This record gives sequence, C-alpha cells and structure tokens, in this order.
Amino acid sequence: MAVVPAPRPLTGAVLLLFVSAAWGSAFPLMKDLIHRLPVEDLLAERYLIAALTLLLIRPGCLRGLPRDTWINGVVLGVMFGVGQTAQAIALDSLPSAVSGFAVGCSVVITPILAFILFKAKVPRRIWAGVVLALAGMTAFTLMRGVEEHGVSVVALTATLSAAALYSGHTLMLGQLSKRRTFHPYALTVIQLFTIGLLTGGVGMRDGITLPASGSDWLLLAHLSVVSCALGFLARSYGQAHVPAVPSAILMSSQPVWVAMIAVIWFDEQVGWSMIVGGGLMAAAMLLALPAGSAVLGKERRRRNHDLLAVSHMAARALSDLRIKREDRLRLDSDPAPYVAKSACADAGSCPWHTRSLKGGGEPSLERLIERATLIVRARNLPGPGCCQSVTLLGRCLCDLMEQSERTHKTALPRWFRSK
Repeated sequence: MAVVPAPRPLTGAVLLLFVSAAWGSAFPLMKDLIHRLPVEDLLAERYLIAALTLLLIRPGCLRGLPRDTWINGVVLGVMFGVGQTAQAIALDSLPSAVSGFAVGCSVVITPILAFILFKAKVPRRIWAGVVLALAGMTAFTLMRGVEEHGVSVVALTATLSAAALYSGHTLMLGQLSKRRTFHPYALTVIQLFTIGLLTGGVGMRDGITLPASGSDWLLLAHLSVVSCALGFLARSYGQAHVPAVPSAILMSSQPVWVAMIAVIWFDEQVGWSMIVGGGLMAAAMLLALPAGSAVLGKERRRRNHDLLAVSHMAARALSDLRIKREDRLRLDSDPAPYVAKSACADAGSCPWHTRSLKGGGEPSLERLIERATLIVRARNLPGPGCCQSVTLLGRCLCDLMEQSERTHKTALPRWFRSK
C-alpha cells in the first residue's frame, strides 16, 4: 500500500514548474509538427508512446492494484482526453491567442469549482495569485495581438469546456493524492493509456499517420517522453505536496516557458507583453507557494491525530486479546501464620526456601506479588519479631532490611520501615 508522504511545498513546486516547462516546450514543437501530422494522430501517438515508456520502466506497476485506482485512472484519462480533443478540434475555428487565453482560464475555474464541489475556502493570497496569473495570461496572449481570424462561439465554448475539464482533473487528482492508497505511478500509466486510446479512436476515422522523417520522430520522442510521460508523472507526485488551486497557478506559467523557448530557439523578439506577462506570472507563482509554517503545523496536527487513532486501535486490540486467568489473586486471605525468628537461622526450616534459591522453582508473577503482599502485612502486624514472610538465601528479609538501615542510614519507603 502506498503511503502519502509528508507535504514538502518546495519539492512540489519544483515538480509542478517542471510540468509547466515540459508542457510549455510542447507548444512550439507541436506547432511545427502539426503541419505534417494530423492533430488527432499526433495526440494518440504521443500519449500511447508515453504510457508504453513508463510501463517498460516498471512492468509490474499495474499488478495488484485496487479497483478504485483503475476507475479513478480511467476517469482522469477521459477528462483530460476529452479536453485535449475538444481543444484540438476547436483550434481550427479560433485564433491561437484566443484559444490559449481560454485554456488559461482554468486557473480561475479551479478555485470556483473547488468551492462549489468541496466547499474549499481559498485564502486571499491564493486569490491574488489567481488574478495575477490571469493578468499574465492576458499579457502573453491577447496583448500580443490577435491574428485576423473569425471567432466561433461554438469553438470558444468547447475550449472553455476543455479548461473546465482540466480544472476538474486538477481537483480530482488533488483529492486522490490525500488518500493512503494513492499510487501515483500506476495512476499516471492508466491515464496516459486512456488518453491515447480515446484520441486514437478519434484519429482512426481516416487512418493513423506516422512521422515520415527521423527529425519528426525525435520531436515526437520529446513530446512523448518529456512532455507526457515525465510531465504527467511529475504532476501526480507534485500535487501530493501542493494543494489543487496553487497547483493550477504554478502550472499556468506555461506561456512563460513558451516565450523563453521562442526567444532562445526561434529568435523571436522580446516585447513588452513578454516582460509584463512574465513579471505577473512570477508574482503569481510566489503567491501560490504554500506557507511553510502553516503546512508544517497542519502536518503536525494530522500526525498527532493519526498517532492517537493508532493508539486507540492498539488498545482495543490488546483488550480483545487479553486472557483472563482462572487462578485470580486473592488478597483477602488470612495473614500468614507466625514463624519464629529463630527459624531463620536454619536455612532449611525457612518457608519457601526452595523457591528462593536459584533453580529451586519457577514462581509465577502472581505468586511473587502475593508474597510481596504478605511481606508488607507481616511488617505491620504486632507480635514477636517480624520474620513472618519469605526468606532470601536462608536469611529473613526483615533482618536484611534492618541491616541495610543500620549500614547505609538511608530511609526506605514508609511501608517498609519498622514502627
């Protein structure tokens, strides 16, 4: 059974930023490869290759999984696959800037859905990050200009629906990552297979087209291994450390990486929209990072609650396994008969002498407690002498205590001292 790790906000943020960079690097590559491959075929090929890659790395990752993991993986795959298909089909009827802005609206849809579905209260700091992320998205898309292209209301609605599906995917993955039976690796493989089969079914209408050159295969390998396999895997692990809404803010920084790749590899000029959008996105990402003290305090309370629950379960289990003895200890019996103090001089005549010698017997714990009780009672009884109890190596226990008091002058417990 997989165990949910303790939240590490910095680790989760790094993983989610890698997801954003990996997905951001896919846009310019897909923009180049989409001229030679149909969109549906490209999506099916990259997701199936990604799933096969992860399966080859860990062939036994799908064995012995609970049914819930399979169901959740398929549902997540269907949500993301339908969103990808709708976005790709609607892209022909929308300008790329408008499509990018509509998809980026998932950063606003995520906290709204979180409140509607889970009654989750989003802090003001996170809301400020959402607003800054949306403003940065606007700077990167709409402020850079919209090419001459008609805007279809149906295509825009389909793209916004895809953004809502992406938000639901983020929220559902965040809820699953809180469970103790969370299998991020297997869940990623199931998602990728589901997305590949779903998009492949759409692309099968006119046949699947494969890359024709070695350079196209290299591009497809990057899209499959880095963007899909490693990207989805990092997202599954990253959302176990960062809540859903901050995760959406961190992953919405894809335009920053797209702009960086365009400037570095495609010699695109740096404009004011990039600078303004990059600054807004950077501020949003800083606000999206969870406060360390709050996370640690919450984790400490959760661990204390878990320890208390485990201790209660252990106490109930031990109480069920407790065996009641048949020979219960009876403390209301008559006191032991008096034994003359002179009897202690003769080791053989002392009572229970064979029990006091090493190897002479194996008294049970209850018998030892009973004898200790008799010792206490004998000390408090009036009469000649006090040696009315067990002997130790042929000597009276009372004599040993008196000798210890005379030698060390130390006070014994009150119920051991003579009156």
